[in-house]
Amino acid sequence: MAVAIGALALVFALVRVQLIGREEYALIAKENRLRPLVIRAPRGTLYDRHGQVVAENVVGYQVLLMPGPVDSMRAGLARLRPVLGLSEEQAARAFRKWRRARHLPMEVDHDATPGAVARLQEQRNRFPGVLLYEYPKRHYPAGAALAHLVGYVAEISEQELAQPEFRDYRQGRWIGKAGLERAYERVIGGEPGVRYVEVDAMGRIKRLLPEESGVPPIPGRDLQLHLDLDLQRYVVELFRDAAKMYREEVRGGFVALEPATGGVLALYATPGYDPNLFVGGIDPDSWQALTRDPAKPLLDRATGAAQPPGSTWKLATAAMALRLGVIKPEDRMPIPCVGGMRYQRRYARCWYARGHGYQNLIGGIKHSCDVYFYQVGIRIGLKRFLELGTRLGFARPTGIDLPSEFPSSFPAGLEWWQKRFGYKPADNEIMSMAIGQGPITTTPLKLAQMYVAVARSDGKAPAPRLARTDEPVPITLDFGLSPEQIQIVRKGLRRVVGPGGTAQLTRLPGWDFFGKTGTSQNPHGADHAWFVGVGGPWGEEPEIVATMLLEHGEHGWAASGFVANAANFYLSRRHGRPFERYPVPRERVARGLPVDWAWLYSEVTDPPDAEPVAGAGGTTPTR
Repeated sequence: MAVAIGALALVFALVRVQLIGREEYALIAKENRLRPLVIRAPRGTLYDRHGQVVAENVVGYQVLLMPGPVDSMRAGLARLRPVLGLSEEQAARAFRKWRRARHLPMEVDHDATPGAVARLQEQRNRFPGVLLYEYPKRHYPAGAALAHLVGYVAEISEQELAQPEFRDYRQGRWIGKAGLERAYERVIGGEPGVRYVEVDAMGRIKRLLPEESGVPPIPGRDLQLHLDLDLQRYVVELFRDAAKMYREEVRGGFVALEPATGGVLALYATPGYDPNLFVGGIDPDSWQALTRDPAKPLLDRATGAAQPPGSTWKLATAAMALRLGVIKPEDRMPIPCVGGMRYQRRYARCWYARGHGYQNLIGGIKHSCDVYFYQVGIRIGLKRFLELGTRLGFARPTGIDLPSEFPSSFPAGLEWWQKRFGYKPADNEIMSMAIGQGPITTTPLKLAQMYVAVARSDGKAPAPRLARTDEPVPITLDFGLSPEQIQIVRKGLRRVVGPGGTAQLTRLPGWDFFGKTGTSQNPHGADHAWFVGVGGPWGEEPEIVATMLLEHGEHGWAASGFVANAANFYLSRRHGRPFERYPVPRERVARGLPVDWAWLYSEVTDPPDAEPVAGAGGTTPTR
């Protein structure tokens, strides 16, 4: 509606000025001395959940040269170059752009520096056809910390103008290109206005006509987010800590969700970029540096980098088995873990060569025992595993309110192998898939959503949402588990951070915190590290689900400490408790600190969920 009203108002103003305006306007229009000046609309301000500014408008300066004969425009541009400090290439780009729409003023400099503005004002008499125009310039206070989440703005391209989405837009308009800026363009973008400039016969500016002669811009609407900006900044610090720990730049992604609403509390990917680079029009060298960087800083690894989930996927396998009724949580599998097992001429190893012995569901989750989950997968069966996983939506996008999301991969049926590899899969293919390897990949966002389903008693996960709106949020994943089954899975995940668990160093004093480690096999180098953590006050429903992917992190426990600290930071601030950063597992080992935090707790005891057998035993190392 706002778009239609703005368009009608613009048409009315043009008619009013050029046809039925006062005699003065009619006269100058007749003498072809009116030049339209598009007035950019202020974009809506983005706020985090506490009212902190995520994206705002500041004063920017645009240098415009009123249209005229080609030779005079070229000469005027040449005189302006040294004053504005423009390179030959920048001036050439401005001239080429103007020649595509000669009736409009030439945009000589979209984002003039304060120094250039001062020099131009000092020499204003030398440039009678130049207009210095103030406009609402986009600014991102958090810079690279929010790059992939908030996105950036830039001038609309010819290719975009040809798209139906922008059929009512015109050349020269600035739009959201990525992230929230693109997803909510129609909400926060506003509608540009028009102001008229009177020039003389030589094209020199005489005056700006009164504002009522044109159409005022319609500001965009403000938008509040679920985002916790302080948590987001703390996550950035955690990745810096990881870089120090590994003594090199790390690559990875992080997502934190609020289970009750699906709200995105934090979403971060590294390496990234500063979205402020695009505000004044990014220069070719900077753009090439971003696009040619082998680390791919433009890639949002939180929503767009799918990797095998490793043992974090065992949650999905357990949920499917409980839903189908093929296992009882208290029953131990008939084949003990002695470091591996054989099935249909295939011998599959457990990650722990010494073996875990006999395991039930809780012990299988706690120790991340591959042999236990091989048997769970076999009980489900490959065909049923694929059918149920597809029905549950493991390959579907989460439905987050961003313009793009890379889907996870999950074979829709047995024909997937035939189409891709030309053969029918053997039944033992289920062994790899049951432990999150093989043809399964997922993103940090999708994995976080899966764990939201066990952080809620109804087993359902809503679509993640960045913006807080009145629109209903759809449920896009439903494990179909009862509250009792949810509690059983949570019990196993609590054992993961307990004594002997694969993340035994990541208990949080005072909080009910649990999760799952995962190590993703990588044939091209060191394995990737996953950890998903769920936390909240004891006796209450969880308030945060956080997922971290550390590419080449080697072991899932390497990521667990960072996730635990992020959850502790959020929960402590939410409930007014003092926050203390705890050493992550590698730091504890390096500093010779105790490897078990059991002394911090009395809330959880470790049940006899495993029974050793000959050939299996020993203390379970972290994974």
